[in-house]
Amino acid sequence: MWMAWLEYALVLLLLAALTVGMGQWLAHCFTSDSHWRIERWSYRVIGVNPDERMGWKRYATVLLLSNMLMMLLGYLLLRMQASLPLNALGLAAQTPDLAFNTAASFITNTNWQSYAGEASLSNATQMVVITFLMFAGATTGVAVGAGFIRGIARANASDVGNYWVDYMRILWRVMLPLCFVIALFYVWQGMPQTMVSLVPATTLEGGTQSIVTGPIASLESIKHIGTNGGGFFGANAAHPFENPTPLTNAVHILSMLLIPSALTYAFGSMLLRRRQGWVLFGACLVMFIGFLALTFHAEQRGSDLLARAGADQVLSVDQPGGNMEGKEMRFGIADTALFVTTTTAATTGSVNAMHSSLTPLGSITPLALMMLNCVFGGDGVGIINLIQYAILTVFVAGMMIGRTPEFLGKKIEAREIKLVMLAVLAHPACVLGFTALAAVWGDTSASLANHGPHGFSEILYAYASATANNGSAFAGLNANTPYFNTTIGLAMLLGRFLTMLPMLAVAGSLAAKATVPPGPGTFPTATPLFMGLLVFVILVVGGLTFLPSLALGPVVEHLQMIAGQLYS
Repeated sequence: MWMAWLEYALVLLLLAALTVGMGQWLAHCFTSDSHWRIERWSYRVIGVNPDERMGWKRYATVLLLSNMLMMLLGYLLLRMQASLPLNALGLAAQTPDLAFNTAASFITNTNWQSYAGEASLSNATQMVVITFLMFAGATTGVAVGAGFIRGIARANASDVGNYWVDYMRILWRVMLPLCFVIALFYVWQGMPQTMVSLVPATTLEGGTQSIVTGPIASLESIKHIGTNGGGFFGANAAHPFENPTPLTNAVHILSMLLIPSALTYAFGSMLLRRRQGWVLFGACLVMFIGFLALTFHAEQRGSDLLARAGADQVLSVDQPGGNMEGKEMRFGIADTALFVTTTTAATTGSVNAMHSSLTPLGSITPLALMMLNCVFGGDGVGIINLIQYAILTVFVAGMMIGRTPEFLGKKIEAREIKLVMLAVLAHPACVLGFTALAAVWGDTSASLANHGPHGFSEILYAYASATANNGSAFAGLNANTPYFNTTIGLAMLLGRFLTMLPMLAVAGSLAAKATVPPGPGTFPTATPLFMGLLVFVILVVGGLTFLPSLALGPVVEHLQMIAGQLYS
């Protein structure tokens, strides 16, 4: 067990080192006054003025319209798949409800898949739709994060920057270079990158088999750098073509956390408050390690039933070898636990194991991280969600000492708190509202592989994943039906924009305010005390909101497991 924790420590130390370098580069991209030549060419092609100053409303309007048009383009191409080239397998077009779900999924950086990639998408749609929308969704998130941080950093300003400048800089200076280098690394490690759809192979018995291949390495790079998730294959990162070696598994993990963690450093740099950035990083790290410990311990302990079977009814022993159901032998429990925690903390959704096969207590971690939606979080939106809780924390502290709360030299007044609470409440409203509706929907039972608490967890996981723009699945739920495709698609759109836009309005409001000097009653926010209070507020708000639903799912299932009832 100590070897696993040594591996975790090395990965997190490497992440901290990468956070500094990547954070400095992101801060430079967000604040630079110069434009690269290719960026200027891009502005001319799309017909925008890079010198335009956008208030938060203009910024949000451009964001929504551009995303809507890209989603529509993706939908049309998915409906036309049968007529597109590079379709050697002759795959049919997606149905209207599935195409809507897929287009909504990838433009919102969710990458939920109600289909198996190799059986539903051609090489053309994998590249022109899926990979394209992966870049678009991730770049949009970081661009909004840039505008949000800029708004908080400014004083007496009427704008939060220019959306197109932020978008093009992130695309050309961050996403494309990083993904190009990582894709070359993946090819070196054995990932296919080819336009050939099928490769014939001779089996050990002498038979023939056709192996599906395609442009996998390029998709995998943006899949993890962009905290996208999804997969070329239905098995996702458990497939040997998507994750061939322990080294690629480690790079997947670091890629998922790279930009979300670096944005905490960029936040501190842009506000000239480096300690503030490290406090935010530390709060995320504390929660990350806590949830990682829960999953690792639960999976290492395994099932009490199997332990008791060979231990004369003694409940305190562990299952020999731990719970290996649904896991790859080449990764084992330690690497699987780290991947499970990372992919749901960074709202990526990539999986190297079956989350439905986790122990009941082990499954609390991915559910809880998607419900909190701010432990590092996704590209760009993670820092936004974290700051919303930071503002809520200073509001609570301010009310306790009887002063108007302040955050980073700005007064937090009624308008900001209303917008923050709108963003905070939109997330659980979507998760719990859609889950409740699905639980009473007449056709839901036919889509469940299990009933009882595990079946409820399957539904809860689906809508938590969709609303958090995560994209991983609990499995066991057949979501490829008109009802689930439509409602999950709506949950992805609402979860993306009903949390993002109110916080962009907060940034616009704070940008217009003057900076006030700290006074005797100012609560300092760059201290370990504030970090602890921030973690406390996040967990309390998340617990009060979601504990009842977790009690109906994983907690009841754990109690039933102790009593002798299991779910497949």
